[in-house]
Amino acid sequence: MFVCSLSARQLFSRTLGRSSRLLLAALALGLTAAPAAALGAVQFTFTTDQTAAALNGEAAQLLVPPRLLKGRTMLPLHETAALLGQKVSEVEGQIQLGRLTVDRARNAALLAGTPQPEGSVATLDGTLYVSARLLAEALNGHLSVDESGRTLTLTALREGGNPLAPQARFSTDKTSYAPGERVIFTEYAFDPDGADIVSRKWQGRQDVYFQPGTYTVTLQVTNSRGLQSAPFSRTFRVEGPPVDTPLSYALKYAEPGDRFPDPLVSGYPAVTAVPVAGPSYPLLFSDSPEAPTQSGVLYQDSVAGRARLLAYHLNALGQPARLYVLARNLEGRPVEVRTERLGETAPTRIEGLLGQVTLLDYFASTGGQVLTLAPGQSAAVYASPTLGPGSGANVMQDLSTTGRVELTFVMLEEALPPTAQVIQQLPYLPPDGKHQRGTFPGAVRSLRVNLTALPARLVIGDGQLDPALVGTDVLTGRPQRLLGNYGVLYDLEVTGAGGTAIALSPRGGLYRGAMHIEDGPITQTIKLPRTGNALTPDQPVLLWRPQSDRLNIDFVPASGSNLPVSLVFYRAQVRSGFGGVWKTYQP
Repeated sequence: MFVCSLSARQLFSRTLGRSSRLLLAALALGLTAAPAAALGAVQFTFTTDQTAAALNGEAAQLLVPPRLLKGRTMLPLHETAALLGQKVSEVEGQIQLGRLTVDRARNAALLAGTPQPEGSVATLDGTLYVSARLLAEALNGHLSVDESGRTLTLTALREGGNPLAPQARFSTDKTSYAPGERVIFTEYAFDPDGADIVSRKWQGRQDVYFQPGTYTVTLQVTNSRGLQSAPFSRTFRVEGPPVDTPLSYALKYAEPGDRFPDPLVSGYPAVTAVPVAGPSYPLLFSDSPEAPTQSGVLYQDSVAGRARLLAYHLNALGQPARLYVLARNLEGRPVEVRTERLGETAPTRIEGLLGQVTLLDYFASTGGQVLTLAPGQSAAVYASPTLGPGSGANVMQDLSTTGRVELTFVMLEEALPPTAQVIQQLPYLPPDGKHQRGTFPGAVRSLRVNLTALPARLVIGDGQLDPALVGTDVLTGRPQRLLGNYGVLYDLEVTGAGGTAIALSPRGGLYRGAMHIEDGPITQTIKLPRTGNALTPDQPVLLWRPQSDRLNIDFVPASGSNLPVSLVFYRAQVRSGFGGVWKTYQP
């Protein structure tokens, strides 16, 4: 089967008409061309030894010209078939087009099984040619010649296709766009029997094109029976003065969680975040040893009232194990332990998943579970699923207690129950020297930001503009700095937020997390990014376009991701002139 090379497409792309560009796309995919809904007959006008042609009155450009060989006008088979919307098949060297069968190896042809005269088929420079008159007869078409005898017109019907196959259809709102202007695609594919369209395959589709040029977009659809449509294509121009840059376009149209380019983001001035009084309770952080090789106590401390727990551990025991957080009542009376919020990722071997899934779970949690502990009684406030060797767990949990309880983080081989007797016999595992553990006052950092000059950024987790929490490993008595402030909830209140767009810029490398916002009556948890990973500072991820002047953001640095990050604030309202076009319809 004929394959259009990339070099050929590059050679002709600047001079091709719309029909020819669709032809190239079809040939490259090994498909018949379907530039629009069928209008009836296709009329192909061509001249021997010239690549310029016409298709239904529209200029077209052939890759190779028709030839005059031994008194016969010859056409390139595959190229002509694609222009006429005809399917070409090939099985074991036998090429089939309509009623025509061609044996390429012998340059021989059959029309409805009848051998054709020698010279009806030829191969020139690797291109298969067929007599124009024979091609017309094979398609039940008509061939006419002008007075010069050199320009011919072949008229034929498009192939009817499979009557059970779905039909791909779409339109665009215009046929010519400015660079940076949004393209509105309206798809209206259908199935003749009403079967569901279960998949769509687009070629060349973008919501916006920033470079001038001619673009062809093609759609194929598949129905629930597995039948695929013919490709359907449309072509449009991008030309004239731009209406948006990639950045200004993203600030208008990007969805929360989408990445967009901004090479200047690292140079924006830092906004001043003013600390204010807020909830005050400790964070118990357990990440060392991160990958224990034996059953044991990972961390332990006592709390009364509210506390946040964050544990991140991998099972390196070489056998199935579970991660537990056990609460023991230290009072002489019953104590209630209430889970206010809980987020968990377990089991998983993919480190980048841990923090994001845990945060999405945490923000969606409504809590409410209560354990009542008798004096001296222990119970698990958290128990992970079984962790296979090498898999891990990440849990973030907000607790409140009516008295003092001891909280113990334990990795325990699955065969051992987490009873008080078993826990008493476990060793206290030493820290690994690479990661952190400890108790840190200030699990909530309440900040107020007033936006004035934009763009600007708020840095989180760098240890300088945003200081690290300081605490103590109570098992060793050593002071600790919580680098990255993992597990700290940043309670941000932003004023002057109306008419802005807010994004997250990862400054430390790979980042996958989540954020919760309150914007007037709207509350929403946002997955960051929507797909994949945020990797580079100059590819921020859109968070939100506030509708209110006052915006509240809950942000927790995600376990398994890299800090620091910046929250970037942009001015996003539409201005007249440059960037003043705003298309809101999106079917």
